[in-house]
Amino acid sequence: MPSRPGLDAIESASQDELQALQLSRLRWSLQHAYDQVPHYKAAYDAAGVHPSDLKSLADLAKFPFTTKKDLRDNYPFGMFAVPRQQVARVHASSGTTGKPTVVGYTQQDIDTWAGLVARSIYAAGGRAGDLVHVAYGYGLFTGGLGAHYGAEKLGCTVIPMSGGQTEKQVQLIQDFRPDIIMVTPSYMQVIIEEFARQGLDAREMSLRIGIFGAEPWTEAMRREIEGKAGIDAVDIYGLSEVMGPGVASECIESKDGPVIWEDHFYPEIIDPETGAVLPDGAEGELVFTSLSKQALPIIRYRTRDLTRLLPPTSRSMRRMGKIVGRSDDMLIIRGVNMFPTQIEELVLQEPQLSGQYQIVVSREGALDEVEVRCELQPAAAAADGSQVAQVAKSLQHRIKTLVGVSTKVHVGAPDSIERTLVGKARRVIDKRPR
Repeated sequence: MPSRPGLDAIESASQDELQALQLSRLRWSLQHAYDQVPHYKAAYDAAGVHPSDLKSLADLAKFPFTTKKDLRDNYPFGMFAVPRQQVARVHASSGTTGKPTVVGYTQQDIDTWAGLVARSIYAAGGRAGDLVHVAYGYGLFTGGLGAHYGAEKLGCTVIPMSGGQTEKQVQLIQDFRPDIIMVTPSYMQVIIEEFARQGLDAREMSLRIGIFGAEPWTEAMRREIEGKAGIDAVDIYGLSEVMGPGVASECIESKDGPVIWEDHFYPEIIDPETGAVLPDGAEGELVFTSLSKQALPIIRYRTRDLTRLLPPTSRSMRRMGKIVGRSDDMLIIRGVNMFPTQIEELVLQEPQLSGQYQIVVSREGALDEVEVRCELQPAAAAADGSQVAQVAKSLQHRIKTLVGVSTKVHVGAPDSIERTLVGKARRVIDKRPR
């Protein structure tokens, strides 16, 4: 594949060239982790493996996994592979289900991260000189600063808006006329709703590209956002434990799944139950090993994201399919596995409903009960009770038929579902006793 203007040479390298680079960097990363992080030395030794056992990329399967629990057990800085004084920045997860996972970056790590986000924005159609409106949250969350540094690295002009203040978001989009917005897809829905509330047509705004990530979203949501905002919507993927946004990103030429930047992150798909490595094309849990990180090398990190590895198209590197859910977000309802994204697809197929929804799970006696809460589009606000009941009945039937779960469906007035103003949407409320 010949190199194209504006692309890093590795993006059009041969498979032999890419795999040779991966093997060299993987050997370094395994040794770096073993030498500098007590957790990894103990884990390797317990598994009876040593970095020198890596003779081929397939040998990575011999090494133990890393989990979120490992990071929490070594809170705050126990997984760092460089002295704390060499760590230029610290980020952390929200820690809503326990201690936060803490990640660190050397200055070289930050430079690499910025370069990969710049590569991602370029793949999405961004160019130097574009005005980029960053509505990801800033702070310990990696989204805002990750997008910010990457956009600057590409040579763009950055509007560091952060999340929230939706009316001001719309005002600045109207006044500054940005070319690109970087935000969670659920909050983009909120911004589009605010345009409508102000009597404005979001399709007439200056934005031409939306780079959306930080939460799973479906093709149905892509179609809805593109239709209502008149933009190209592309998917960017990342997680703080591996780097942040920019681990993978879609190309605007194809929009057929995020390209994993395999020169810096080696992906595997495993069976979530057995841990066995699955072939490309099979659905399973995504696992990442960092190839170049200094401060926090991550070896075979179990992301809990369920997806597939797909062959290269626009770039020389493999793609990942849409995240169908997370193994730890999967709801088991009376023996049936259900993911929030399945409900999202069906909600977005009902023309009278907005894209906002919540799934409320409770337990009556020994049985789980599921209520799907959704709301009418503003244009359907005048619908009478019988029409609303028919919408609810239709959605209830489709969920039962296509997902296999019996639910109650409540259709509320427009704006009755809580919105996310910063961070990720709260789609599931699980009231079952733990």
